[in-house]
Amino acid sequence: MNIIELLADLQTQHDETTARAGELRDQIEHLTATLAETEARLADLATTRKVIAELAPAGDELEPPETSTAYQAIVNTFNQHPDQEFRARELHELLCMPTHEASVNITRSRLGRLTRRGFLTQPGRGRYQKRT
Repeated sequence: MNIIELLADLQTQHDETTARAGELRDQIEHLTATLAETEARLADLATTRKVIAELAPAGDELEPPETSTAYQAIVNTFNQHPDQEFRARELHELLCMPTHEASVNITRSRLGRLTRRGFLTQPGRGRYQKRT
């Protein structure tokens, strides 16, 4: 290899390395901008969480106690009668809960949640049974 070929090879390597350095600078600029956006989003989320925590009622409970108690009563009933199917109104009567339509509709929603979470099955329309 003569000097001219060596210089040409060095120039090619220089050009390729210069191009790679430019690509890396572009990536750094992109990542820097993305990082700034992400940090701004984190700050917004922290502020939102702080505001909601200040506005939320005092106490550590996510649901009012009566809701947790209602779910527990429903779950206990299905645990005591694992092979029996229930309708929402039948549960209310069995648990001595109010049987007016609004109250029964709330229980229907609870039964739907328990079904989606896999605790109950729905063998027929409006009927619920413990998953076995």
